Amino acid sequence: MFLHTHPYEPFFPEGATKLIVGTLPPPRFTTRELNERDVDFCYGSSNGLLWPVLDRIFKLNLVFETTEVAAKQRKDFLTSRGIGVCDIVHSCNRQKIDASDLGMQNIKLRNLIGYLLEYPKIDTLIFTGGNSKNGPEYFFRKHLKEYDMKLEIVSNEIPRIHQFILYHPKPVEGSPKPRIINTVSLTAPSGAANRAIGSLQTYKELKKQNPKFNTTDFRVMQYQKFF
Repeated sequence: MFLHTHPYEPFFPEGATKLIVGTLPPPRFTTRELNERDVDFCYGSSNGLLWPVLDRIFKLNLVFETTEVAAKQRKDFLTSRGIGVCDIVHSCNRQKIDASDLGMQNIKLRNLIGYLLEYPKIDTLIFTGGNSKNGPEYFFRKHLKEYDMKLEIVSNEIPRIHQFILYHPKPVEGSPKPRIINTVSLTAPSGAANRAIGSLQTYKELKKQNPKFNTTDFRVMQYQKFF
């Protein structure tokens, strides 16, 4: 049984107002067997699409390589935009060593509620996936139940938007006041999500209008509204 532990501590730039929430990077990031196109930072997999999409949206001229320069580019961008990263899974066990969400067992979650209470300016969570089993929204819903909180639907159109009221579970004098946190569940920045994109009516219509339109173009269109 492989113990898949998250290799990166949460990244919280000063004054962060948004937080990217995923699950775990591929196991090779835990075993430190990165390939030359991997970036040694959150969402740095050479197979991942988050940074290529953000690179297009913001014209960042990112390099995609295992260097300190590449990691610093991403940290500098997140800091400049007030965006943090805190994946919800701390660790899990796997029988098969792969990046499948469904393959996760004995899952230990990070305390996102604790982090949100610690960083009072965060008002938006950006999930890198929806509510399918073992996705970030799925785990976050379970996490909220531990605190007797729950997501309320704001928009059921893809990407789905929810909100919840965050409050201190054991308030004392000086505790943060309750506040509303919004969440958006983006289409996952992974190749596995391309089939789901292809089945969307919106995508089909855009593809019909422009045969060159592809799934990465769709993510660029979707993500730019929330970053």
